[in-house]
Amino acid sequence: MKSFIINSVGRLDIFVWIFVLVFFCGSALLFNGNLQLAFIGAAGVIFEMLLIAMAVEIIIECLKNKKGIGTITGFITNGPEAVCLIVGLLAGDIIFAASTPLGSNFMNPILLILAAVICHQTVVVFKTKPLYSIGTILITTILAGGFFFLKPSHYLFWLAAAFVVTSILFFIRPHEQEEDTEEHSFNPTLWLIPSILLLVIAGYFLDPVVSFAATNSHAPKGVIGFVVLATLTSWPEFKSCLVLLNRRKPLAAILNITVSNITNIWLAAVGVATYLFTS
Repeated sequence: MKSFIINSVGRLDIFVWIFVLVFFCGSALLFNGNLQLAFIGAAGVIFEMLLIAMAVEIIIECLKNKKGIGTITGFITNGPEAVCLIVGLLAGDIIFAASTPLGSNFMNPILLILAAVICHQTVVVFKTKPLYSIGTILITTILAGGFFFLKPSHYLFWLAAAFVVTSILFFIRPHEQEEDTEEHSFNPTLWLIPSILLLVIAGYFLDPVVSFAATNSHAPKGVIGFVVLATLTSWPEFKSCLVLLNRRKPLAAILNITVSNITNIWLAAVGVATYLFTS
């Protein structure tokens, strides 16, 4: 298990960690931020990303012989969004509750393309079920963005449309082929649940840790919003795509993103329904 965890950290992870450290500390120096706190925040982000990377690798190793691994990981990587939704609902803020899952729908497809480029499988990814993948991404992105332009009186219509459309998209998703059984590097029964819990907890705390680093580094808000916050808080989905593509599972990587987008709509729909029922 120890050697597996060490091997789960690749050159890309190290490169991104260095980028995070340089970005936040460099911003603190350039824009008169708090260098010490920016460094602590950057170190916290790196630690969170390390935990997420290890958790994703362990989860996929545990599930590698399961049919439909892309769909399964699509659900699992939405654990942090589910926790954020619950926190927002408890606070009575439906916009905050829905913004985390819905906002992820815009970044997920970009990260899929980036992962495909990094793994030299761009052509393969675009040729794998293009009608379904592109259509699902477009529809779930439109549903996500459209919510923020609605008045509360129109939430019920959005809820009905989102539930019907995404349910259809989920049930017509392409199914992955069964593959030959491989030996596990460790006991999956022992490590699957702890790794899922680690992913959910680490993913949930990644957003506030990034925000802490961003605040103390005084980095430009526009850059933080898109390049840093949006990208780093979608690290579980990105890391999952990288792992699946490196294992030559392009359909699984696509389903990881499309099912994640669908699940994000469902999470927001649950939040909206709870808001309408309790308000």
